[in-house]
Amino acid sequence: MSWSVPPEWDGDRADKVLAHLSGRSRAAARLAIERRTVSLNGESIEPRHPVRVGDAFTGEIPTSHTPLEPEAVPFRVVFEDRYLAIVDKPAGVVTHPGAGRQTGTLAAGLLHRWPRIRGVGAEDRWGIVHRLDRDTSGLLVVALTAETYVGLSAAIKDHKVTREYLCLVSGMPAAPTATIEAPISRDPRRPTRMRVDPDGRPAVTHYRVERSWSGGALLRVTLETGRTHQIRVHLSSIGLPVAGDRTYGTGAGRHRLFLHATRLAFIHPVTGGEVDFECPLPEDLKSALPAAE
Repeated sequence: MSWSVPPEWDGDRADKVLAHLSGRSRAAARLAIERRTVSLNGESIEPRHPVRVGDAFTGEIPTSHTPLEPEAVPFRVVFEDRYLAIVDKPAGVVTHPGAGRQTGTLAAGLLHRWPRIRGVGAEDRWGIVHRLDRDTSGLLVVALTAETYVGLSAAIKDHKVTREYLCLVSGMPAAPTATIEAPISRDPRRPTRMRVDPDGRPAVTHYRVERSWSGGALLRVTLETGRTHQIRVHLSSIGLPVAGDRTYGTGAGRHRLFLHATRLAFIHPVTGGEVDFECPLPEDLKSALPAAE
C-alpha cells in the first residue's frame, strides 16, 4: 500500500503520521517501520524520522500486534522517587521491543518492576524517554508518571540532560579534547547501520581523553544530540572506532562493545532539584583495560 504525506503533517514523526494515514495504531505503525515492512520514499527510516509534505510511505503494516507484557528482566535501580527512576541497564539487554526482539527487553522489566507506568509515554516502551544500544551498559532515566515523561522528554529535546559515556577506542586521538559535529542518517544500503551524511540529522559529540596507551585511549564522551549509534559512528568516522564494535570497527578483542553510560545529570522536572548520578565501569570492562596497554 502507499500513503502520501499531506501539508498538515509536514515535519511530524514518521510513526505518528503513518498511524494517522493508515488508520492503524501508533504501535503498529512504529513496528512496521522498525521491521522495515514500510519504507519512506523507498528508504528505511527510524520511527522518529521527520517527514516532509509529498513524502510517500510504501509497504505493509502487520495486522497483529502483541502488547508489551511484564517480564523479570534484570537491571539495577540506582535511584527512585515517586516521579522517576535511574536504572543501570546491563549489556546485552535491548531497551525496548523492535526489529528482531520482542521479549526480554528492559521495557518489559520496567513494567514488571513498576506496573503503574503502563500508559506513561509511548506504547510498548512505557516510561522510556531515551535508549541505549543492546551492547551498551549504564544509566537510563525512566519516567514513572505522565507529568515526568513530558518534562524529561522536553529536557532531552532541549539538550538539558547531561549524558556522559566512557569508551575505549582503537587509535590515538589527535587532541586531548575535541568536538565532532557531523550529521548522521541511516545507511540506505545497510538499514541496520548509520552513517555520517551531509544531508542527515544534526549530531554533536564531545570527548576528552581520560587515559591513553600505545594504540588506544579511554575517552569520556558527552552527547549534545542522541542519534542512533551516534558515538560509534562519530568516533569511527575520525579513525577511532570503539573497541569491540563489530559494526563500525573490527570487533577485535576479547571483550564486548566497550561503551558505558557512566553519568546522567539534569534538573528534576517536578521537584526542581538537581539530579546527578554516576555509574563506574562494570567489571567486565574494567578487566579489559590492561589488554589495551
